[in-house]
Amino acid sequence: MTFLKSWRVRVVLFLAVVGPGFITANVDNDAGGIWTYSVAGAQFGYSLLWVMIPTTIALVVVQEMASRMGAATGKGLSDLIREEFGFRVTFFLMLALVITNFGNVMAEFAGVASSLELFGISKYITVPAAAAIVWLLVVRGTYRSVEKIFLVASAFYVCYIIAGVMAHPDWRAAAFATVTHPPTVGIRNYGYLYMVIGLVGTTIAPWMQFYLQASIVEKGVTMRQYRASRWDVIIGCIFAAVVAWFIIVACAATLHSAGRMEIASAADAAQALRPLAGEYAYLLFAAGLFNASLFAASILPISTAYVVCEGLGFESGLDKKFHEAPVFYWLYTLIIVVGAGVLLLPRAPLAHIMVLSQVVNGVLLPFVLIFVLMLVNDRELMGPHINTRAFNVVAWTTVVVMIVLTLAMVITQR
Repeated sequence: MTFLKSWRVRVVLFLAVVGPGFITANVDNDAGGIWTYSVAGAQFGYSLLWVMIPTTIALVVVQEMASRMGAATGKGLSDLIREEFGFRVTFFLMLALVITNFGNVMAEFAGVASSLELFGISKYITVPAAAAIVWLLVVRGTYRSVEKIFLVASAFYVCYIIAGVMAHPDWRAAAFATVTHPPTVGIRNYGYLYMVIGLVGTTIAPWMQFYLQASIVEKGVTMRQYRASRWDVIIGCIFAAVVAWFIIVACAATLHSAGRMEIASAADAAQALRPLAGEYAYLLFAAGLFNASLFAASILPISTAYVVCEGLGFESGLDKKFHEAPVFYWLYTLIIVVGAGVLLLPRAPLAHIMVLSQVVNGVLLPFVLIFVLMLVNDRELMGPHINTRAFNVVAWTTVVVMIVLTLAMVITQR
């Protein structure tokens, strides 16, 4: 009886803190992410699946560090960087993140437009409507109400798992490719390296650390509740990685096998699946793309507004009214309006923006992680909650590997 009561208490505590970790990990399977995973499967078949295991381990470690830092300090990442390293460093890091996130926001609205264009609905209707929906959701809602909607949207990613199963992949080949080392010929290939960096960048995007830590702080999670919150982070990361794995597998089993290696967008991947995997798989892929794009079009502007307002010392937070945090909400509004507006321009190079934004994420990631690692290992700041040796090894290895991959990509481009 005591055992059952103990488990009941644990489940209730977990449900009380669930949200930030699961939402943050899954929102990164956005339009740009789905397209990147789709291209990886279409162009390289199963051969890039090996990236998913080390990337998932790194994702869990990085997300756990950010959430633990938020619970231990009660402050957002931009706040801590400004306090510990000064305004100038914060400003340049903030500028790089804003530029990168802006490209990501445009990719989200591109995903909304292209997913519904598959059903004959013009982007001149869907993009303004989507912009209005995400603006009203955040400006009129509270943190708790917005979080509930985002959790429902996160669960909808199961569409991609079902679509992957319906593609009837070669499970043995996919499993073998997941656990074997990368082909040495690929590491010397610019396109292969570009895609590896894009896969890591879209799975562990720099903005995620800022959004997750700010969400932990706003939710009021402290180290007393952190054990349950850590499981929220771990489960969210694993679920997001499984979804990504199934997207790659679905496109490898259909598009790559049929020689359809060039796809212009995630919607193009969905359309190409139609004759190869069946009507239902196509519909699930398209519905998942719409959900993911609308979901991320809400989160990314929030993340950017958090970064800027924390870095500059302005009030921020979804539980604050417009007049209590005007800079936060006006910046959120501006990002949505400009991001959606650019998409409506004729001949905007959206496909190029999508994949480039994910590669830029990968290039910027090690610099953000260096700041996170210096902060999370500061005993004066974190007390007894500093990193373990294992976490430091994984995180610093991620930093070094991403820098080496970026340099290798530059060298092979020549």
